[in-house]
Amino acid sequence: MLLTFTVTALIMIMIPGPDAALIMRSSLAHGRTAGLLTMTGGLLGLGVHAVAAAIGLSALLAASPAAFSVLRWLGVAYLFWLGIQGLRARGTAPADGDRPPAGSPLLHVRNGFLSNLLNPKVLLFFVTFLPQFMHGVAPLLLSAIFAVLYAAWFTLYNLVVDKVGALLRRPKVRARVERVTGVVLVGFALRLAVP
Repeated sequence: MLLTFTVTALIMIMIPGPDAALIMRSSLAHGRTAGLLTMTGGLLGLGVHAVAAAIGLSALLAASPAAFSVLRWLGVAYLFWLGIQGLRARGTAPADGDRPPAGSPLLHVRNGFLSNLLNPKVLLFFVTFLPQFMHGVAPLLLSAIFAVLYAAWFTLYNLVVDKVGALLRRPKVRARVERVTGVVLVGFALRLAVP
């Protein structure tokens, strides 16, 4: 049962979504550390979802159409806002010729945290998918396995993006990547807007 959960959870994590787009954008625009900070924010969001699911709050939220709708629309607005920021990117020259300034670490953590926390699909994972595997297994253990898989996958993902990023960090290319990521985030927002 744990092996089935682990494999399925890893596949779900590997499917591109808002977290992957944000981690890529942070890593390409600001370097490996920024990508890892964005991933850390996503892990914090997972932690909130895990605790909410363990105490039954997630199930209450998912059972309330009004509350779930509010969460969904907050997620739509946040992804749309991040997407518009990417579309407005200018692609200015990096400060040291190769690496752009990293920006505020808390900004990257916040972006990852809010993207994950306001994603109703993550909430639904903890309410609908996770309980199928809880027969004799503590939900926090399953949540911890999911978090470890998330951290492992996005650390590897971030390292690959960072290595490829040297080519993509040239100002004009970086601006295009920001815009493409912006379009992807707006697309995720629009997809989330349609239930």
